[in-house]
Amino acid sequence: MGLFTRRARPVDANTTTATGAGPTAAPHTEKTGRHSIMNKRDRNHVEPTAGALTTRPTFGQWIKGTWLDILTMACMGAIGLGVYNAPPAPSRSFPITFRDGEIVNPDFAYPLRNEIVPIYAAALMATLIPIFIFLVMQIRIRSFWDVNNAILGLLYSLISAAVFQVFIKWLIGGLRPHFLAVCQPNIPAGTLAQGNGYGNIMFDKKICTGNINKINDSLESMPSGHSTAAFAGFIFLDLYLNAKLKVFSNYHPAMWKLIVTYMPVLGACLIAGALTIDEYHNWYDCLAGAIIGTVFAFSAYRMVYASVWDFRFNHIPLTRNVPFSYGEGQTAFHGFHSAIFTRKAGWGTKVGSFGGAPFDAEHGGGAGMGTAGAAAGDALNGHHNGHNNSHYPTDSYSSRHSGGIGRKPVNSEGVRSGDHVV
Repeated sequence: MGLFTRRARPVDANTTTATGAGPTAAPHTEKTGRHSIMNKRDRNHVEPTAGALTTRPTFGQWIKGTWLDILTMACMGAIGLGVYNAPPAPSRSFPITFRDGEIVNPDFAYPLRNEIVPIYAAALMATLIPIFIFLVMQIRIRSFWDVNNAILGLLYSLISAAVFQVFIKWLIGGLRPHFLAVCQPNIPAGTLAQGNGYGNIMFDKKICTGNINKINDSLESMPSGHSTAAFAGFIFLDLYLNAKLKVFSNYHPAMWKLIVTYMPVLGACLIAGALTIDEYHNWYDCLAGAIIGTVFAFSAYRMVYASVWDFRFNHIPLTRNVPFSYGEGQTAFHGFHSAIFTRKAGWGTKVGSFGGAPFDAEHGGGAGMGTAGAAAGDALNGHHNGHNNSHYPTDSYSSRHSGGIGRKPVNSEGVRSGDHVV
């Protein structure tokens, strides 16, 4: 499937093959009267085929299919940026010292240091590194729709997770470990009674004398934006690598695939962990960001690919308006059977046998199985669910491959004794 091969016939990306939908091409009629508009609309409509779904559309067709996503991402980005720059909503109280001068909580008295990984660097790494790997994988995969779904899914994950976490920062927040160093509280002698809470030792930011922007930032510690971005981008990349390398699959992969698959997870953990070294976040801030990023990574991946965990389908990009049929084997892959980097155990080929999960064979040979796998599954289970008998092995095949157990006899109407057609 050529990544750079443009379709010979133009199609409407909003309703036809560029996004995997569209009616059968309408018959040609004269451009007269009320039929003129219909002919203009339908002339480019073609029946979606495997080849159409795996070739590159024109830029205009791609825009027509994705403009709503682009608009949504722009709006969410603007909302997130506005909330990020807003001052913290809650008026948070905090202790400084007891009456005898002892520091109440030294966990918020760390010095202000430079960030080991600035937020812009974390966001760029979580975006550009996965995109680079998506493009490198196309050396073998060569599918426009695979890289399209991968990049769009990555952006879904990053932008949605970012907006989610900035709202929590704004409305809930928390004290950064260097809060007191930034606040620089000034409590004149003999005014401790002006505090509140038990013992009048609690204060708010009114006693702070430091830079107001730094004070507001130090009141928005939870969740960690670095951790959210890192996990949203790198966990998505981890899921992509697992699907394309088939690490958790139906064969024994090489160890390097396991290492490569978990390198993004290591990167996300290192970015999050660095925040506890430079005292920009508490450990629980990083944990909250990691959970948010991971949840959105899983959600975004499932939106653009047929599965997250099921090794038979997790490499298949989903199209806009054509549903993926999980029970029809490779014929339902829409030409994406080879959208895989690995070539082991038959993966990436049209005739490879992909095995299948338990009980798949009971339901017509199992989705994702090769022809041989489907036939063997049918023979082992002794029925075909309405498929033509000529596509399946004979009783002798069943006897040889299922421990000598042959097919049940079939009556004149094609129904076996004691079986019910569902």
